[in-house]
Amino acid sequence: MDNTVPIGLSPARAFQLLAENPRAVLVDVRSSMEFLFVGHPVGAVHIPWIDEPDWDINPNFVTDIRKLLLGGVSHSDDHPSAPVILICRSGKRSLEAGKRLLEAGMSDIYNVDEGFEGDLNEKHQRSTINGWRFHGLPWEQC
Repeated sequence: MDNTVPIGLSPARAFQLLAENPRAVLVDVRSSMEFLFVGHPVGAVHIPWIDEPDWDINPNFVTDIRKLLLGGVSHSDDHPSAPVILICRSGKRSLEAGKRLLEAGMSDIYNVDEGFEGDLNEKHQRSTINGWRFHGLPWEQC
């Protein structure tokens, strides 16, 4: 098993893992505007990987995730850390964010491969081929 790349999950499998493991946390790494106005999975915590106005990588991303985990979901007698499931628009930013978490020594990191909106179709539209919304999983928007 490659421990430099997050474990890939389909949206349905990510949803199932969240349902089966109350310690698991879903982190939406998209920009604030995407999270609010495009929508996000119900229950997702928003910690951007890249955000406006400068569109730079969040220098506090690893620290922000560690703070989230220290908020009560991270430790039990049986497991040193909670599963962290990352999601973005199509699975690419969350994959990079997951790699950074693994480089920082974290474990149990997952990536929703299809993301929230999924891949573009032939008309350059999302949510028509795959992704969290396409599969009808719970989501909300501002």
